[in-house]
Amino acid sequence: MGARRSLGRRFGWLWAAYGVSAFGTRLAFDAFPLIAVLVLHAGPMEVSALAAAGLAVGAVVAVSLGPWVESHRKRPVMIAMDLVRFAALLSVPAAYALGLLSFVQLVVVSVVVAAADITFNAAAGAYLKALVRPEDLLVANGRFEATTWTTTMLGPPLGGTMIGVFGPVVTVVADAVSYLLSAVGIHAIGGGEPRPVRTGTAAGRSRADASPRLRAEEPSRLPPAEPARPPAEKKASRSRVGELLDGWRYILGDPVLCPLFLNTVLVSGLIMATAPLLAVLMLGHLGFAPWQYALAFSVPCVGGLIGSRLAPRLVTRFGRHRVMLTAGTLRACWSLGLAFVGPGTTGLVLVMAVELGLITCVGVFNPVFATCRLERTATERVARTLTAWSVTSKAGIAALTALWGLLAGLVGTRTAVGIAGVLLLATPLLLLRVGHADEQSPVRRRCRTGL
Repeated sequence: MGARRSLGRRFGWLWAAYGVSAFGTRLAFDAFPLIAVLVLHAGPMEVSALAAAGLAVGAVVAVSLGPWVESHRKRPVMIAMDLVRFAALLSVPAAYALGLLSFVQLVVVSVVVAAADITFNAAAGAYLKALVRPEDLLVANGRFEATTWTTTMLGPPLGGTMIGVFGPVVTVVADAVSYLLSAVGIHAIGGGEPRPVRTGTAAGRSRADASPRLRAEEPSRLPPAEPARPPAEKKASRSRVGELLDGWRYILGDPVLCPLFLNTVLVSGLIMATAPLLAVLMLGHLGFAPWQYALAFSVPCVGGLIGSRLAPRLVTRFGRHRVMLTAGTLRACWSLGLAFVGPGTTGLVLVMAVELGLITCVGVFNPVFATCRLERTATERVARTLTAWSVTSKAGIAALTALWGLLAGLVGTRTAVGIAGVLLLATPLLLLRVGHADEQSPVRRRCRTGL
């Protein structure tokens, strides 16, 4: 089977590095909200603000890093971002041990980690596309997805146990160390990596497709410089702005990427906006212990492992668009059930059942979507495109998390969770546009079969 074939030693190191850092992250599942609630005694609005501020400001910081990532070798960028996250996270247990931990520090560390996450993921996506053959992309993404859900299944219960035994910041230490080990693994990949050649700020239209060098050779196409600014300065400023916006122009100009972009941003935003509310609801109002809360969201992750393993077979049998449409529709139908969670065993079983259905569908959808996104993005624009995608996704999560925190204060935590579930039911409509565009696309066969 395609899912069992070897992708080479270098991919093996990349996969191992990802697995280590993913396990550390899942071990520290919701560590900052837990610290905010259990150590700093924060309420629903503060917990939501913590999640929102870190993502929003981190996304803004990361915007300017997309062109920088594109113009540098990707492996050193990935190593640097791992080391940044290691140092930032390690400051939290250090401050806690000294009695200096504050809500402001949690926000600052969240910002740094969010910006480093976006930058790392942009570099990793571009590096993966160059590392494996096009026909192996779906298999590679499936392995990453399987690793994500395996670590999510194992990490939170172990993390909850560690918190109960050693205190609330121990998992943050483990997460920090995992990034250090990831940097070591990425360094071990070895091999040469050519220095990237800077491209223009095109978004797919013929006029914008010219490189900066070609545009410099055609000064007649440039508008005259303003008298108050030297032409070179104005041109450089426009180039920088264009580079920052290029990822969004590329996405919005593609008939398949655009609806996928809107769908994934909305779905992730609405799902993640309820995460702090569920933490407050289950840990506070309903009285679940931290280990029960972690168990409720970890055991269902077996569905993600199953879904990611099935994805290549489903694509081979039914085609990429049909799999994305079906899994993408089903993944929007589960979250409404979380509004009805109650105390005790019944409530715990309900959360686990809802999460199992949701995660199984996500496990099928994500590797198929990630593969089609990489295939449809020009190699020289992968970093900017993935940066724009991640920035928008994190900014959307931040905005919706803040909004849902305010909404919970007005209508109640449970009602706010229910409203998010209802809105999710409308998101599959965007995936219908993907099918219409895909039918007329010259790359239809590749986006349907992955070959």
